[in-house]
Amino acid sequence: MLSRRLAAFAASAVLSTALAVPPDVVAAATFDAPRGSVGIGDPYFPLDGNGGIDVRSYDIHDRYRFAEGRLSGWTAVRLTATAAISGFNLDFLLPVSRVEVDGRRVTFDQRHHELSVDAHLAAGETVRAVVRYSGFPGRYSYEGESNWLADRHEVVAMNQPHMAPWWFPANDHPLDKARMRVSITVPREMQVIGNGRRVDRTVRRGLATTTWAADEPMVPYLAFFAAGSYEVAKGTAQGRPWLVAVSRGLGTAAQREAMGLMMQTPALLHWLEGVIGPYPFRQVGGLTTSLPVGFALENQTRPTYPFMGDGPGAVRTVVHELAHQWYGDSVAIAGWKDIWLNEGWATYFENLYVETHGGATTDDRLREQYAGIPADDAFWDHEVADPCPDHDRCVGPIFADFVYERGGMALAALRNRIGDSAFTTLLRRWAADREGGNGSTEQFEALAEDVSGEDLGPFFDAWLHSTTKPADTAANGLG
Repeated sequence: MLSRRLAAFAASAVLSTALAVPPDVVAAATFDAPRGSVGIGDPYFPLDGNGGIDVRSYDIHDRYRFAEGRLSGWTAVRLTATAAISGFNLDFLLPVSRVEVDGRRVTFDQRHHELSVDAHLAAGETVRAVVRYSGFPGRYSYEGESNWLADRHEVVAMNQPHMAPWWFPANDHPLDKARMRVSITVPREMQVIGNGRRVDRTVRRGLATTTWAADEPMVPYLAFFAAGSYEVAKGTAQGRPWLVAVSRGLGTAAQREAMGLMMQTPALLHWLEGVIGPYPFRQVGGLTTSLPVGFALENQTRPTYPFMGDGPGAVRTVVHELAHQWYGDSVAIAGWKDIWLNEGWATYFENLYVETHGGATTDDRLREQYAGIPADDAFWDHEVADPCPDHDRCVGPIFADFVYERGGMALAALRNRIGDSAFTTLLRRWAADREGGNGSTEQFEALAEDVSGEDLGPFFDAWLHSTTKPADTAANGLG
């Protein structure tokens, strides 16, 4: 995500539902096995994700009614129990009316954004849980985020670190990637754009259902859909299909500018491949919305953008989000304290693009920033690799400018410290060795030491783990 966020805050909506048990419902008996935990173990967001399960796939079927702002539908979640459990949780905000596990209706409870399902599963058992729901996503907030972005003509499900709970039940943490298939029903005159490739569009009466499927597993917040009226362009570059879309809600001149920018996506991706290595997904693209979103987001295979014009800053933003396809999407973070690994790399590649296209070098940029920010500035007051140490209201801190800028500076300084050759090997190995998986700050530091053959502990302490300005020394990549 690019850090220029405009957050909408609202009082947290609390949803609490406990259903009476109809005669055909299988109620959970008392089992020796414990329930899966209500969180996956991330201290920044203790209720995010869930223990005891590993989701394999989501099959999402939603209908959105623009006039009412109502979303209804069902999602089939294929999951495997990682231990013997008597129940599991999913992260979801909308009111649920029914849950089935392998075709049998089961009891459940909803509190806040936790959907607790009663189901006795043996370790290693795989089941298909179907959740049915209906509600108004624009009325809900969680962790200070009111994430639903829509008007009467367009809707885009995009945000970070949370988005899934507003439109499908999920194991909502980067540690649990899964395959996504998304079917969205809207009025037939509207188009639907999503991740991956469009596999079907069925028109019935005045409605159209469009299905998108991604070939590679993804983190839940990276799944998205957009519905509205769009100008679409597509083609093939370097043997890879690309598709870009621009909202017709923009004026004619703005549409032209936005499409010109989106059409640069294949070439910018080709440049990144030349530096990093093979692109990790089968499709690529982008979407520009007319909705008043204040940030761009790296949705897997198809980032979303606000209208930005088509100048150098806009091109850098596209580079930033495409770099995330490797650093953030393919290699997801292990925990939210590691967010600098996503944003630092994306910021570094913005600056590298400028360097390789006639502008200032990454070292020039590093030294300009270092010299221009005094040691007593609040910019240096936080630990880059743990930006929210008090674990309270972490959405703001993890997307603060210092995470992006000091993360990018740390990588530029590391390049100076270990040299271009070792640094290039490092960035390529981090992307290739962990493709499709996750990575932590500690694992990155270990790889950097392995590649360089140097003890980099003091360097990383200065740049990532300190709350003071690094000393101007060669050991810190500055002297």
